[in-house]
Amino acid sequence: MVLAGLAPHVFGVSAHAQTTPSVAAGSILVPTEGISGSFESLVKLASDRSKNDADLPTGKLSGIFDGLNSDQYRAIRPESLRLQADNATVLLDALPPGTVFSNPVKLSVIDGDQTFDVRFDPAIFSFDPRYFDPEQVAQFRDESASDTLGYSGFRLRAPLNRPDELDEFIVFQGASYFRGVARGMVYGLSARGLAIDTAAPEGEEFPRFIQFWIEAPEPNSQTVVVRALLESRSCTGAFQFEISPGETTVMQTRCKLFPRRDIDQIGIAPLTSMFFFGPSRRAGVDDFRDAVHDSSGLQMVTGDGRRIWRSLANPTTLQVSAFADENPKGFGLSQRQRDFEYYQDAEARYEKRPSGWVEPIGSWGRGSVLLVEIPVKTEFNDNIVAFWRPEKPLGPSEEGHEFNYRVHWCATPPDTAPLGRAYALRSGALDKNSNNRILVIDFRKEMAWVEGITVQAWANGQPVENVRLRRLPDGKSIRASFAYDVGDASVTEFEMTLMGPEGPESETWLYRLARS
Repeated sequence: MVLAGLAPHVFGVSAHAQTTPSVAAGSILVPTEGISGSFESLVKLASDRSKNDADLPTGKLSGIFDGLNSDQYRAIRPESLRLQADNATVLLDALPPGTVFSNPVKLSVIDGDQTFDVRFDPAIFSFDPRYFDPEQVAQFRDESASDTLGYSGFRLRAPLNRPDELDEFIVFQGASYFRGVARGMVYGLSARGLAIDTAAPEGEEFPRFIQFWIEAPEPNSQTVVVRALLESRSCTGAFQFEISPGETTVMQTRCKLFPRRDIDQIGIAPLTSMFFFGPSRRAGVDDFRDAVHDSSGLQMVTGDGRRIWRSLANPTTLQVSAFADENPKGFGLSQRQRDFEYYQDAEARYEKRPSGWVEPIGSWGRGSVLLVEIPVKTEFNDNIVAFWRPEKPLGPSEEGHEFNYRVHWCATPPDTAPLGRAYALRSGALDKNSNNRILVIDFRKEMAWVEGITVQAWANGQPVENVRLRRLPDGKSIRASFAYDVGDASVTEFEMTLMGPEGPESETWLYRLARS
């Protein structure tokens, strides 16, 4: 395996770059004086660091990277490092500091048994002259860069949609956040390495990936191995992601965590998304679109094989839901509506946002899938978080706590059970002078429905008797609708399953309705 970019090679040109600074990769790639970047070496490093107080590198924006607005930041283009010799099918783009990204992240690349640090150098970036004065750019490049500046993360590109075009398929940037995309899709929800104290009254702790090691793929392969060192006040961790882009982009994930204290409110394999509004509730929303969200529901396959769909909401107060389970088979935040007509947004293209699915590997034991829903007034803030919380706190351990799982970035999570799926929820006031609301849930099934469909429905643990079922004109859908008086209850929990003579014909639909 040969890492292209070492002298006499040079950095390949980013497909997005408007100017091409000529920078020899040999001046950027420096033989490492640190660890090799193997997973075992990261585990030892994380274990050793956990025995001392946290050491989180901090940065300060300066020079041309300081005071940037979002348009200016997007106008900075990195050159690309080829991770394979000749005919490279995977490129690495080191991302600049700026806007909210001030903390430096160390980048290293691994070529066989050699490891190289990627030295920070502003000369690898091109600055669009529509947003930057070329003379100021030249002056800044001639000056020594501040020691407080560093890369803010990186992205990987490969021929995802076309064989002759290299598209982004994963980006790591900010705290322990990363986003993936599959063929034909655009970025939407995010994942994280770890969540600590999410929705806790004392505030959330955000662990950070402080260094990455990116391994050059085998020839003619697009599978990239990325390793990362995680650090926070309460925990360290070693992560390995084996990333394969395609129709579904899959991240085979392995992590070992070393808490510095007992952590009760810990989130494993967290996903973060946005739900602003949909047909279920539009109170206070004046918008030309019918729905705005990156994800429409929390989808689960429990340890005993039960399929659950929890419709999301933008509540008026913080809502936390816990779904107890043992050895879950999968959970994720899914975007089910795939028609442009559902959203009517020709710019954001919410129908192309991926679903994120976590597939645990091995036994995760007892715990809960937690769903956090936070009130928001715009679509520009993420307000939905889902993760696995073990039943017992994770505490200091010489061996560490290991979790293995796959993250799927996809249109539809990989669950092929032949059940009807809840794909639309609508709700509204039945009349203006009472607390009666009507709820309408559409279930769709690709295979034929059996005859004799009945319904089991509950509200706050009590049966709902007045549910009406109707076949819809598409021939694949059944609509369930009912009116319910929520009275003075602050929260109403709904549950519904369509039943056939031999058992469930649909997944179980759940929904929490909180009073305004």
